[in-house]
Amino acid sequence: MVLQSTKPLILLSALFASFWGSAYAAIGAPSCVTFQSANGTFPIVSQKRASPVFISPDDWPGVQRAAGDFVADVERVTGIRPTLTNLTLSSNSSSIPKNSLPVFVGTLGKSALIDSIVNSTGLDVSGVRGQWEAFVSKEVQNPVPGVDRGYVIVGADKRGTIYALYEHSEQFGVSPWYWWADVPTTKHAELFVTSDGCAHGTPTVKYRGIFLNDEQPALQNWAMVKFTNGTGSPQLNSPFNHNFYTSLFELLLRMRANYLWPAMWGSAFGVDDPLNQFFADRYGIVMGTSHQEPMMRSTPNEFSLFGKGAWDYVNNKDNIYNFWLDGARRAQPFESVFTLGMRGFGDLPLSETTDISLLESVIDDQTAILNTAYGSSAKAEEIPQIWTLYQEVEGYYDDGMRVPDYVTLLWADDLLGNVRRYPVISERNRTGGAGVYYHLDLVGSARSFKWITTSQIEKIYEQMSLAVDRVATRLWILNVGDLKPYERETEFFLTLGWDASRWNPDNLDTFVSGWAQREFDLKPQQANLVVDIVGNLTRFNARRKPELWNSTVYSLINYREAERWLQEWDTLEKASTSIYSILPASTQPAFFQLVHHPVSASANLARLLVTVGRNNLRSSQAFLSTNDLADQAEELFEHDWDFENQYHTMLDGNMMDQTHVGYYYWQQPMTNSMSAINRVQKRKQALAGFMRISLEGTQGAWPGDNPFQCALGYNCPPPTLTLDSFSVFPNRFIDVGAGGPAAFTFTVSSNASWLQISPASGSISPDNAEQRVFFNVKDWSALNGGMNIAQITFTGTSKGQPAMSVSVFFDAAKMTPAADFHGFIEGDGVVSIEAAHATRNSTANGIAWTNLPRYGKTLSGVTPWPRTDEAFQVGAGPTLEYDFYNFHSIGESGNITVTTLLTPSNNANGADRPLTIAIGLDSQNPVVQQPMPDAAPGKQAAAWDGVDGFAHTAIIPLATNFSGVSPGKHTLKIMMTEPAVVVQKIVIDLGGLRTSYLGPPESLHV
Repeated sequence: MVLQSTKPLILLSALFASFWGSAYAAIGAPSCVTFQSANGTFPIVSQKRASPVFISPDDWPGVQRAAGDFVADVERVTGIRPTLTNLTLSSNSSSIPKNSLPVFVGTLGKSALIDSIVNSTGLDVSGVRGQWEAFVSKEVQNPVPGVDRGYVIVGADKRGTIYALYEHSEQFGVSPWYWWADVPTTKHAELFVTSDGCAHGTPTVKYRGIFLNDEQPALQNWAMVKFTNGTGSPQLNSPFNHNFYTSLFELLLRMRANYLWPAMWGSAFGVDDPLNQFFADRYGIVMGTSHQEPMMRSTPNEFSLFGKGAWDYVNNKDNIYNFWLDGARRAQPFESVFTLGMRGFGDLPLSETTDISLLESVIDDQTAILNTAYGSSAKAEEIPQIWTLYQEVEGYYDDGMRVPDYVTLLWADDLLGNVRRYPVISERNRTGGAGVYYHLDLVGSARSFKWITTSQIEKIYEQMSLAVDRVATRLWILNVGDLKPYERETEFFLTLGWDASRWNPDNLDTFVSGWAQREFDLKPQQANLVVDIVGNLTRFNARRKPELWNSTVYSLINYREAERWLQEWDTLEKASTSIYSILPASTQPAFFQLVHHPVSASANLARLLVTVGRNNLRSSQAFLSTNDLADQAEELFEHDWDFENQYHTMLDGNMMDQTHVGYYYWQQPMTNSMSAINRVQKRKQALAGFMRISLEGTQGAWPGDNPFQCALGYNCPPPTLTLDSFSVFPNRFIDVGAGGPAAFTFTVSSNASWLQISPASGSISPDNAEQRVFFNVKDWSALNGGMNIAQITFTGTSKGQPAMSVSVFFDAAKMTPAADFHGFIEGDGVVSIEAAHATRNSTANGIAWTNLPRYGKTLSGVTPWPRTDEAFQVGAGPTLEYDFYNFHSIGESGNITVTTLLTPSNNANGADRPLTIAIGLDSQNPVVQQPMPDAAPGKQAAAWDGVDGFAHTAIIPLATNFSGVSPGKHTLKIMMTEPAVVVQKIVIDLGGLRTSYLGPPESLHV
C-alpha cells in the first residue's frame, strides 16, 4: 500500500468565489453555540435583548472578573451587553427581571448560588465534581423560584469556571488573540447556546504554560511603549508591570493555560511591580520561575540586586539560603510551582567538578525552606515543585542524582524541538509525575533563532503526543521568547495539553483550518488554503532556521534546488496575497501579522540569499550579470526593512525589530547586514572573450580557465551535459551571458536531429546580460538503447570582434526497465523516494508505519503507530518495502549506498534503549542502525552539534552500504526495531548522487 501523502504546495485555484463564513466553534471542541433559534437552544441575545448574567458574590474574584469578560464578549459579538449582577440566596430572585431567561455562573463548593441551583434542579455534576479544572453547562428548569428556564455554567474549581466562560466566548467568535493580534470579532444579531451546553473534564496536562524567555528586543521595546510612560521599574527599568501581565494572564486563560514563567533577563517578576504576583493569583495563573531560577526568585537579576556574596553554595551557603527563603515567603500566599536545584549564574552550567552530593544537599535545603515558609499550612510534599532536567542537569540524573518522589521531573528538548528523554516505565509511577520543557524560540548555541515562526505543528504534535503516551503530563512549559510571532503554534501546544485525546495524525489540519475560520472569518474552502499556506511556511522555515540560511545552503547548481526553493516561496506568497488582498480592512492587520508577514518576509530573505549566491557564482565565472545580481541583492536587502516597517506602522508596535540577517556567531547580530556581494568592471571585457556559457550542474564557465572545468583548471576539454530517459527533469540547460560591455548575438546548433534546442538563437547586451537555453530529447523511442552522443555548438558574433565558438557534448542515455516492473526507477544515477510512498506496509501486533502529513523537510514523515513501548527483533516488526529498479551501481562495482533521512530524534527511551532501525535489501541480512550516537550524560553527540549538525539541519542522514547489487528490480526494506523513529525520505546512490540540502527530487514511478 501507499501511505497517504500530502499536497506539497498550494494551488491558487483553491480560492472560491464565495468567501465569507460564520464564526467558528472553539478549536477542536464540540459546538454548543449557534446563531439561529431552534428547538433545543437557549438565547443569550435574541431580538435585541440579552439574557442577564448572575454570579454569587462569594465566588472567586478571578471568576467574577472572567464573568465581566464574558458579558463584554457578548457585546463584542452582538453589540448588546448583558447585565452582570451579584445574586445572593437572601435576595432570592427579586433582582431577576420578569420573563427573562437568565444565565447563572459559578463554582461548585464556592458559589452558594450554584450549589443551590444544583441541589434544587438535580443537575448532574458528578462528572466534574472534585475534578481539576473541569466544567459543565446546561439549560435547567426552575433554577430559582420564579424562573422557568435558565442556563447554568458550572466549574469544578476556580479555573474550571473561568475556562467554561472562555469556551463560550470563543465559540461566540471572540478569538483569544482579539487584542494581542488585532483579530476582529464577527458580528451576529442573534446568539444562542444549545440546551445541552458545553462540558470538559480534567485536562490532559495539569499545568500548561509558557515561558517569556529571550524577550529582548521585540517584546521589551513594545511593552515599554504600550505599558509605561517610557520609564520602567526603578531597579531594572523593566516594562513588565501588572498592566502588561494582566493582559497576558487573560490571553493565557482564554487559551486554557494556567501557568507562566515570566520574563527574566532584564526583569524580575516579583520586584518590578509588587502587584504582579497578586494579580497572577487573582486571575488564576499559577506562577513559576524558569529552569535556572530556584525558589521563585528571578535569577540572576534579583540576586544581583539583593543577594550577598557570590553565587556559590559551597562558600556562600547561608546568604543564598536566606535569599531563597525570602523568595518562598513572598510566594507563599499565592498559587505557585517552585523550581528546585541550582545552575550557574545566568543560565550557565555549574562547574564540571560539581559534586552530586552538593546538589542533593541543595534540594534538601530547599525542602527545609518550603517547610519553614509554609509552616503548618502545607507540607513540602503538598507544594508543587519541579526539577528541570535541562542539559547538564539531565547528566546529574543519569549519574544517579535523585530528588523526592513528589517532585515533578521536567524533561527538556534539545532546544530545537527534539525531546531528549521521556519517562521510562519505571519512572511513570512517581507521585510528582513528569513534564516537558519545549522550545519555539532560542537564544543560545549553536545559533539563536528568534525572528519568525519556524516550528511545525506536526512536529510539536509528534513530540508532545509521545509525552502523553509516556505519561509526561504533569507540567508542560513552552519557551515562546517574545511570544509573537509564535501565536498559532503556542495555541496549538496549549490546546494539545488541554485535551490531547482530540488530536491524531489525520486531523491536525483541522486545527489550522478552524483557527483560520475563527481568526479571519473564512469559509472552509479558504481556510483549507490557509492550512496549505501555514503548513508550507513552517515546513520551509523548519528545514533550517532562517538565521542559519546562507547563499549556498540550497544548491545553486544541483537539482535546480535553489530555483525550486524560490519557486516554492513565490507560490506561497501569491497564495497568501490572494487572501490578504480581498480581506476587509478590519481583518487585514491580523492576517498580516499572523500569516502574510512571516510568508512575505521569509520569502524575501530567501530571494536575497539566493541572489547573493548567484552573484558570487557569476563573479567567479566572469559574467557581466554579476552586477545585475548585486543590484537585485541590495534592493532585496532594503526590502527586508519594508516588511518590518509595514508591520510596525500597521499595528503601532515594535514586535518585529529582531535582527536576523548577518549572523557572525551564535548571538543575534547588532544590526542586519548583508552577505558580501561582488561586482565586475562593466567596461572591461573578460579575457576569454565577449561570450560566456555555464552548464547546469557545474560551477565551471567556458571558454577560458576555471577551477571547476577539470582537475587542472586550464586547457580543459569541452564540457558535457548528461540526460537519461528517467531523469526527473526532462531537459538540461546552458546559460549564455555577456563577458563584458560588448553586445552580441548567438546561435546554437547540433549535429543530432533528435536533440531539441530552445531557443536556438538570441541576443545579449549589457541590458539583457544573460539568457537560458534548454535542451531535451524530442522522442526517446527514436534513440538507440544505451548512450547517444550529440555535439552542440554555440557561435557568438559581436560587431568589430572575431566570432567565438564553444563546443559542448550532450550525452543521452536511453534505459529500459523490465516490462512488468512497477516501482521507482533510477534516474541520473540515483533513486529518491518519499518515505510515505511505500510499495507495501506490513503490520505487527497492531503497529504499522503511519504517515504524519506535512511533517519534515519535503513531504511527510512515517513512524510506527501507535507508539507503545514495544520493540521488535529484526524482521519481526512492521516493515515498509520499496520496489526500485537500477541500471547502475557505484563505479559499476555492485556497491550502492542507501541514505535514510530521519528526523533528528534523540535516544529518548533511556540509555539502555537507544533508537534503532533496520535497513534491508532483498534477501541480504538487514543492517541495524542507531541514528543518534550515544553521548555522555547531559551531553549531545558530536554529530548533533554545530550549525551543520543533525539538529540544525533538521535531519539525520543514515548511510547503509550494500554490495553485490546487480542491475534490475530490488526491494528496500525499512524495519521497525524501536518505537518513535521518524523516516522522511530515502536516497539510493547508484553512482550519480550530487550534493544538495534536501536530496534529489523524488524519482519517477512506473
